[in-house]
Amino acid sequence: MAATALFGTLRRRFAYWRVLREEIRTERVMNALPREVRKDIGWPELYTGFRSGNVRD
Repeated sequence: MAATALFGTLRRRFAYWRVLREEIRTERVMNALPREVRKDIGWPELYTGFRSGNVRD
């Protein structure tokens, strides 16, 4: 019984890590595209607050 719970927990943890890794990979690929293409598909700009000076403490 305890082994089943352990394997279930490990399976959920690995699934979470896989999704996280896929999200990071997608973000990296999208950010490598030219700015015009990202704008056309609606990908948000990173750190827009830093570039425009609208950073709040």
